Amino acid sequence: MNMMKKPEPNVRGPSEHNVRDQIVNAAAEYFSRYGYEKTTVSDLAKAIGFSKAYIYKFFSTKQAIGEVICANTLSAILQAVEAGMSDANSASERLRRVFRVVVETSSQLFFEDRKLYDIAASAATEQWQSCTDYQESIKKIILDIVREGREAGEFERKTPIDETVNAIFFVMLPYCNPLLLQHNLNIADQAPMVLSNLILRSLAP
Repeated sequence: MNMMKKPEPNVRGPSEHNVRDQIVNAAAEYFSRYGYEKTTVSDLAKAIGFSKAYIYKFFSTKQAIGEVICANTLSAILQAVEAGMSDANSASERLRRVFRVVVETSSQLFFEDRKLYDIAASAATEQWQSCTDYQESIKKIILDIVREGREAGEFERKTPIDETVNAIFFVMLPYCNPLLLQHNLNIADQAPMVLSNLILRSLAP
């Protein structure tokens, strides 16, 4: 599976420079205390002990810093999905595991660590590139599973494959998007199994 490439929008300066990591780590800590929306680059500069101009050598905006934090988090979810599917012996089981791991990992990362939720919420609302890339990666995973299932005779082949992939993604979306997931946390432990079983029944040949 092709993992989502971490975007580096509006990043300036040498990417290998450890100052970038220092800024990102300090920003994540500051966001956890004061919230992403309420924080300015000037606030970060004072907290880190850098000048505002120095931070702008590496990141052109606050969002550029948030993008890196968000992309790292979404990449961790995709890595968990890949690990969860690694020993599945059928397309049907792979689909069940994708749904379960996405919900479990997202719930843990976004709602046990509020700084990540604040950033993810902004990313989802404003459709940051990291969020768009993540959604496309989930769709690619679903596409690969559907193709595998059709080739193995597990899934029906009459429905156009793009329609099937989009339908599955739309069912999963309330549990992939942090803005929607927060309203579904009370059923997040049950939904993956119930909904994946419903999807699989609809895919039966």
